[in-house]
Amino acid sequence: MSSSTPHRPGEPAGRDRFPQALRAEWARFRARRGWALALAASVLVTVSLGLLIAGGVRMSCVTGKGEGPCPAPLVGPDGTAVNDKYYFVHQPLKGDGGITARVADMTGQIRLPDAVPGVRNVTQGVVPWAKAGLLIRQSLRQGTPYAAVMLTGQHGVRMQHDFTHDVPGGPHNGPQWLRLTRSGDTVTGYESDDGRTWSRIGVVRLAGLPETVEIGLFVTSPGALWDMAEAFAQATATFDEITLRGANGPWRHDDVGVALESDGRTPHHPGGVVESGDKLVVTGGGDIGPATVEGGVRADLLLIGGAVGLIPVLVVAVTFVTAERRRRSAGGAPRPARLLAAGAMVVGGAAFVAGLVTAGVVIPVGLAMVRANRNPVQPITLATESRMIVGYAALAAAAAVLALGLAALVGRAVVAAGLAVALVVVPYVLAAAGLAPWLLMVTPAAGFAITQSVPTFAQVDVDPSLIGGYYPLPPWAGLAVTCGYAALALGAAMAVHRGRALR
Repeated sequence: MSSSTPHRPGEPAGRDRFPQALRAEWARFRARRGWALALAASVLVTVSLGLLIAGGVRMSCVTGKGEGPCPAPLVGPDGTAVNDKYYFVHQPLKGDGGITARVADMTGQIRLPDAVPGVRNVTQGVVPWAKAGLLIRQSLRQGTPYAAVMLTGQHGVRMQHDFTHDVPGGPHNGPQWLRLTRSGDTVTGYESDDGRTWSRIGVVRLAGLPETVEIGLFVTSPGALWDMAEAFAQATATFDEITLRGANGPWRHDDVGVALESDGRTPHHPGGVVESGDKLVVTGGGDIGPATVEGGVRADLLLIGGAVGLIPVLVVAVTFVTAERRRRSAGGAPRPARLLAAGAMVVGGAAFVAGLVTAGVVIPVGLAMVRANRNPVQPITLATESRMIVGYAALAAAAAVLALGLAALVGRAVVAAGLAVALVVVPYVLAAAGLAPWLLMVTPAAGFAITQSVPTFAQVDVDPSLIGGYYPLPPWAGLAVTCGYAALALGAAMAVHRGRALR
């Protein structure tokens, strides 16, 4: 007794059905020149917008030598662009030792948007990441390894080291005792509510720490964020109950990283220190941490037109299904599920190639143009650049599969294309404008996180927009959201069409 699986006339049967279906779908794709031209238009649109941005960037800075090109970004021990500006009251420590002090008070000044045009609006207060605490570092040279414990404006006690690493302590806002000890290459941070009972915050190893380091008290304050830029902010902290172990020399005062006015002599927003008995009142501005805004032009800005460039990709994916559906409907045959899977591979593969060409051109060429115009560029590793290029291609492929699945479900090209654009493009445009950035967590537009060239650091406040470098999800997590939507749409379409074929 034998059995056979029924199949429709003109369709491949048996194990070879899917390979033959794949070849058939590929042949159908190649037969329509309009689809290839649409993908070429996608490449052209995104590359043109990216190179237009790259060619239009002109950054200048006021330095001690006057106004001119901005200097290259300062980089930390791991190659990340960093800020390293603070007021430091310190002395050399040879060998092991430590420092203990209480941050008795922290106040500050913040510039707000001018209520009256031309009249500076400065108010009392501290920004969330204003910092006052204890610091051990290799030297005063900017960008060198360090470890610090600090009281912040609104994030409690923290221990940070080497600019990019941050460990939370207690959620304190009032007076707090801090301690920082050094044993060889190991630095340990502590906190206490009363100066008697201590809690360890963290332990870090600063490789290659020299025998003599600088140890002391520091204050700094990032600028206030408004209008997608940083305005003046400064913090002042009162330190008392200060004790040193291993160091007992005179205090040295350094306004590390202070900028000079165009005359080359006058400090711009200088810090300072006032000694009053056993108290030190220290004022400083700047930051010790990642430079997400000031570190130069970000590579992901060159793909800012990627959302617009994906529209032709979505249209190709939709019409690839609806055109075949009209033909089959005329013949009375529903579209087999395996043809949907084969079509998804063809359209997704074509979109991947288009995305690969797009990102593979616009990122290296655009960065070369930005550098040629003497603009600072955020450091980018080969691994990050490769992830951006391949990731954008994968995003284009996932978006195409999503659009194909939607088209197979709703059947009407206009409706399916509108849904795809609403799910992929519109949330990205809103997030780029700083509106509803949470959409990049819950919609297929989350996949644009794969193009992020500078990480989102918890210890740095940024403008909540794509222009400001804000992505709510890490790169691969964002892409996973888009792929999940694509798999759901394609799976649902295949189930529906399989059910129709069995009727």
